[in-house]
Amino acid sequence: MTPRTTITLIALATLAIAAVVLRLLIGLPDDLPDEIRAQALSLRWMRVGAGASVGVCLAVAGVLMQSLMRNPLASPDLMGMSSGAGLAVMLARAGAASLPATAGQWIGGGAWETIPALVGALGTLTLVWTLSQRRGLVDPVSLVLIGVVVGILCGAGIGLVQHLSPTTPGGVSVRMLIGTLSDETTKPELLAAGIFALLGVAVGMKAGPAMDAGALEPDEAASVGVRVGRLRVVLLLTSGILTAVAVVLAGPLGFVGLICPHIVRLLAPGAGGTGWWGVHRLRVVGAAFAGIALVVGGDCLVSAIKLTDSSIGRVPLGIVMAFIGAPVFVLLLRGGIAKRE
Repeated sequence: MTPRTTITLIALATLAIAAVVLRLLIGLPDDLPDEIRAQALSLRWMRVGAGASVGVCLAVAGVLMQSLMRNPLASPDLMGMSSGAGLAVMLARAGAASLPATAGQWIGGGAWETIPALVGALGTLTLVWTLSQRRGLVDPVSLVLIGVVVGILCGAGIGLVQHLSPTTPGGVSVRMLIGTLSDETTKPELLAAGIFALLGVAVGMKAGPAMDAGALEPDEAASVGVRVGRLRVVLLLTSGILTAVAVVLAGPLGFVGLICPHIVRLLAPGAGGTGWWGVHRLRVVGAAFAGIALVVGGDCLVSAIKLTDSSIGRVPLGIVMAFIGAPVFVLLLRGGIAKRE
């Protein structure tokens, strides 16, 4: 591991820690009684934990998808996976509302929403993959364009379900349409999300050498012992699960899975080299830190922005992420980083 790579990981980890500390302390009065301060910090830790889990899930999913598609523009949002998962959650909510109260809560609430979210994410990715093929080959430009179109259609579907299902909670609708962190995340949900995020990092680390070899042509990768078919299944399922977990917690946040891997590429080109770490292991870890810094840092802006009409509530995190992510992505494209490995 080169000194530049070490400095990059330390810098990204420092940014992630700084974002967490800032989110815990921002706007917290110094003259609060100790008991109230402790309660406020406890609630903020829940939100920070949710944001960190979402950031890790989306960033690592982006790394895995870019390796799976062999396309630097692949990400959960551009491939339509996030919107597809959100639509599936909304449909599950609408279906649960028509069932008896006990069954509806059991099927449509909490961690159970991960199941329809996973089905929606994988189903959408499969559709995009199929439609983008020409004569058995995947066209990279068509892949991105079809992913964007399918994502827009799924977003429209979310709005239609919201319009036809007035019983669906407004907070859920906003989260699935725009993306925002919920203040109602429970400890079991947060624990499960954290476990899935760590497992996603572990899978990415384990599959790192295979992903390094997978950057070659399939025949060349197979010649060095990589089981290409098995690797694709692992990357597909893992990225789908991570996307589903993130969507359940925060809805379809954009740009996180797209720009975090490129940030690592930009700061440490060819990170890891041919050593034990390799390229993709360091990319997974670096993107995870970048994801925490991006999502939790974005939530700091959500907390800092004070609207004149307090009845409107906070600005959704998805809007803040769009304002942050879009310019960064344009800069990355203009710098050609999305074309370099």
